Amino acid sequence: MIIGIETTAHTFGVAVVDHGKILCNVRDSYTTEKGGIIPMDAAKHHRNVSETIFKKALEEAKIAEKEIKAIAISNAPGLAPCLSEGMKFAKKKAAELGLLLIPVNHCAAHLEIGRITGSKDPVLLYASGANTQIIAYADGKYRVFGETLDIGIGNFLDNFARYLGLGFPGGPKIMELGSKGKKFVELPYTIKGMDVAFSGLLTNVKQKYDALQKKSVDYTKEDLAYSVQETAFALLVEASERAMAHIGKKELLLGGGVGCNTRLQEMCKKMCEARGAAFFAPGNSLLIDNGAMIAYLGEIMFNHKIFFPADEVDINPRERTDDVQVTWR
Repeated sequence: MIIGIETTAHTFGVAVVDHGKILCNVRDSYTTEKGGIIPMDAAKHHRNVSETIFKKALEEAKIAEKEIKAIAISNAPGLAPCLSEGMKFAKKKAAELGLLLIPVNHCAAHLEIGRITGSKDPVLLYASGANTQIIAYADGKYRVFGETLDIGIGNFLDNFARYLGLGFPGGPKIMELGSKGKKFVELPYTIKGMDVAFSGLLTNVKQKYDALQKKSVDYTKEDLAYSVQETAFALLVEASERAMAHIGKKELLLGGGVGCNTRLQEMCKKMCEARGAAFFAPGNSLLIDNGAMIAYLGEIMFNHKIFFPADEVDINPRERTDDVQVTWR
């Protein structure tokens, strides 16, 4: 019986996993009406909701605190204020209950939760706010075969949404806006091998929106949102397909919050069908930041004796996916 706490960015999530079964998955997220995520404000949000979300998770799982065997905590990577707030809470609970801590890499957790889909040996397209990586497991590590050269796909979508005055998080709002677009507007397309870049695309689409505000063009903001998705997601799918061809894998697994986008899922599925490959994506509640993925990987690590006294665990905001020693496989 492992309880997992997710607290790397805008979400404070708590979940309970028992023998690979998710008993509950409770979360509360920091949002804004305008602008993006403010780390100190997000950390304050986590501090304010932590006890409530923890108790709610225990209630939904129908367990008592004494049944918990260990606490899994997302300690890397992420926003330092948010990670710190989560670590303080996890250590407080560990002290109260006499439990050990399991430090879980947030990115690895996004990837490992994909096992519940039936995926065995995939190329993993990890598309989230700050992270965009194309990954496959080999020889004790997750190897990064391609990644963003500048900003993550989620941050790119959020930034464009802010420019349109849509608030945070912006990805779902861009998806809704893009579903109403009809005209494709050509935008910069930057891919280098299996690496992608979004900053030039972001600058260009902002310029096109400025031109739209002056009413000197024949496209709408819905058209721009549609075109942004088609262009950015084509980059991700092309890079993923190259990785699959390069290492000879027949599965593509989607992970991360941007993976909730139905258009991205559709494009991935079509590419896999054309290659004779299988496409996997967990449900949205497991694609977005959540405690269940932390508890799920935490239980696997616990079963492999990877746990520590609370005073030996700390945050690691800049730890990369390929820094993690995957000793549980």
